Amino acid sequence: MRTKFLLLSLLFITLFSCGNIITTDDIDYREEMRMFVQEISEYAKSQRPNFFVIPQNGHSLLVRNSRPASDYLNAINGLAQESLFYGSPYDDQPTSSSETNRLLELLNIGKEAGKTILVTDYVSTSFKVNNSYSQNQTLGYISFAAPDRDLRVIPDYPRPLPGLNDKNITQLSEAKNFLYLLNKSEFDSRNDFISAIQNTNYDLLITDAFFRDEMFTPQEVQQLKQKENGGTRLVISYLSIGEAEDYRYYWQDSWRPGNPEWIVRENPNWEGNYKVKYWSPEWKEIIYDSEDSYLQQILDAGFDGVYLDIIDGFRFFENL
Repeated sequence: MRTKFLLLSLLFITLFSCGNIITTDDIDYREEMRMFVQEISEYAKSQRPNFFVIPQNGHSLLVRNSRPASDYLNAINGLAQESLFYGSPYDDQPTSSSETNRLLELLNIGKEAGKTILVTDYVSTSFKVNNSYSQNQTLGYISFAAPDRDLRVIPDYPRPLPGLNDKNITQLSEAKNFLYLLNKSEFDSRNDFISAIQNTNYDLLITDAFFRDEMFTPQEVQQLKQKENGGTRLVISYLSIGEAEDYRYYWQDSWRPGNPEWIVRENPNWEGNYKVKYWSPEWKEIIYDSEDSYLQQILDAGFDGVYLDIIDGFRFFENL
């Protein structure tokens, strides 16, 4: 009995630490996301040192224990932020000053570390578009005024394009403007899309690596890099790492929340997108940790970098 009592006491002490129950779910979700981004960066840069890694949103990851998270900062090349001045919570409406100031504090950590800041404001009214570009330019940020949150059109305003130039862009820091165009529903074919991009002078294109169900070839990516005025641009591939998407090549018909175990819940705001346990080895293998992974295909196609989305997926798990 005494031996059994001692064993139970030791188990009790192990389960309780400083008054908190320690379970297998005791996970530092922010640190797991930092590690995920760092692993993606290390994988890509081991093959192409000049490959750019740009996380979108979730920039509280820049701070750990009230200090800049230097390992995370060293792994990335830029920071992307949505709705800094316009678009939160509604398109074409100003973001609250408190939210803007909160974001600026975080973005400036990256700026002070030499990272390029890319801002997408969801705004269409001409006066507000001008205001968005002006405020971002004053801060030294590169901005894009998206008239549609679905990111499906090339804006016809402003003209001329802010920062217009005919230079060959080889570094993020050289870019003066960018186009964020994910949804290709407005384009009838791959050639139509490529032609439309070639008729612009944006220094940087952020787009999905796929047209419909087929990834762009290395030759097509090279075509996308051509600016109308003769210069070349960087082409960055979008990559969601905090949610699985049921329209991607990796999705299996039998998958649903709980099967496999790391698929948690459908995003109520985006049909077909599912929150995942992004620290799961199975999910990481899909994203980067295999020869036929999503990231490896992006590298093989010749994209200049990745634009990582759902970085703020850690908040979903912190709030469960």
